[in-house]
Amino acid sequence: MEEKDYAGCCGLYCGLCPRFQSTAPSRCLGCQVGDQHSYCSVWRCAAGTRGYLTCAECAEYPCQRLQRTLGDGVDSFISHKPAVPNLERIRGAGLKTYLGEARERRQLAEELLEQFNEGRSMSFYCAASALLPPDVIRQALTEVRAAIAKELIDGTDPKARAKAMRATLEELARVAGVDLKLRKAQKQD
Repeated sequence: MEEKDYAGCCGLYCGLCPRFQSTAPSRCLGCQVGDQHSYCSVWRCAAGTRGYLTCAECAEYPCQRLQRTLGDGVDSFISHKPAVPNLERIRGAGLKTYLGEARERRQLAEELLEQFNEGRSMSFYCAASALLPPDVIRQALTEVRAAIAKELIDGTDPKARAKAMRATLEELARVAGVDLKLRKAQKQD
């Protein structure tokens, strides 16, 4: 895939989506590749009708359709919080700059998944990589690796590695004022 294929029309970065990072048969190839995106009204408008890679190219940005899709306060399996800031970054710095920054986040997420995923942390690591600055992720990697080297954490136990990494990322996020939890829909009584 080309780096631009990871850019979702709505501003989400597909490379940080758990469904993209998955190796399951239901793996999503991203919003720009495959046919799974056709259900999305934002994709149909931006890419299908107007021929844009992202909504950042549109003179009507931010439109009601995009705001409706992202603004309901509920996340799916990926955090929607970075979508509008990503589109603003594309508009301000350009697509090439944004994609370079997003690639760095994806590579950090893949490093977390490869070395610290016990099989239950994929969504958390993807959200952390999408929401935290890359230097914070690198700090967490450095801290946890140092603790493993000092044998404060059992480096051979995947659960211990994941627990330590999650706790470190949560603490660094708390200090940075970043909420890493996905916003779930509230049940109606």
